[in-house]
Amino acid sequence: MNQHLSEWLNRFWPWVLTHGIRIFLVAIFAWILYRYINIVIRKIVLMSMVSDADKNSEAERKRKDTLSRIFSWVTRILILTMAILIILQEVGVPIGPILAGAGILGLALGFGGQYLIRDLISGFFIILENQYRIGDVVNLDGTSGLVEDISLRLTTLRDLDGNVHHVPHGEIKRVSNLSKYFSRVNLNIRIAYHSKLDHVIEVVNKIGNEMAEDPIWKEHILKAPQFLRIDSFAESAIEIKIIGETPAHKKWDVTGELRKRIKLAFDQEGIEIPFPQRVIHQAVIR
Repeated sequence: MNQHLSEWLNRFWPWVLTHGIRIFLVAIFAWILYRYINIVIRKIVLMSMVSDADKNSEAERKRKDTLSRIFSWVTRILILTMAILIILQEVGVPIGPILAGAGILGLALGFGGQYLIRDLISGFFIILENQYRIGDVVNLDGTSGLVEDISLRLTTLRDLDGNVHHVPHGEIKRVSNLSKYFSRVNLNIRIAYHSKLDHVIEVVNKIGNEMAEDPIWKEHILKAPQFLRIDSFAESAIEIKIIGETPAHKKWDVTGELRKRIKLAFDQEGIEIPFPQRVIHQAVIR
């Protein structure tokens, strides 16, 4: 009995002093990396992110947190996988069959979850490139609304009717951000051909300047709405274009107020906003 114990100890202590120490060091190193990698990843994300005009916003903070979580999660999985494989190899378990089985499993999952992987990769680049954030108004391939949530797989939009749309990132081909940094008032108004154009321009510019100086509206206007050009000669009217700039999300409010003031001012100044007219001739049958 003592002889067997002595032989076992003679084999055990050399293993402990070689493989055992390596396993201990790998475990300690993996634990340190697993515990503190989140701090390192967060700093890297903050340094490498594309800067935004609204750095203190809640949406910007969520974007940074999302990127940090993604990188930390992927890195921690890699750390754990590498540590387990190294420890198994030191214990004497052959890792070749394990790697081969993992490759076959990964291939099967790749075929079965290719759409999910596409959504995740597209979502990662949407967040990384800061194409839009929570709180932005966007148009995703014809689906418009306020961004209420962004995950790695899909974006949640709420439209003006209150309907909620869940758009998978892999399905998005074109992104139109309608409220990033600033918005623009882009309004076309029709006037009658007999209108005095100089008078119309004067009235329109006056309305825009008055709105920009109004205590209620001046905070919502970056550039006063002004006459830009004659946009077209329509069938029954001259179409003029009015342009101005507002903070993000405010162009709809400013445009609505501008329409109201233009209608009131045109009525007061006798400027006609024409509508299509048709003359119908009725044949008289005798």
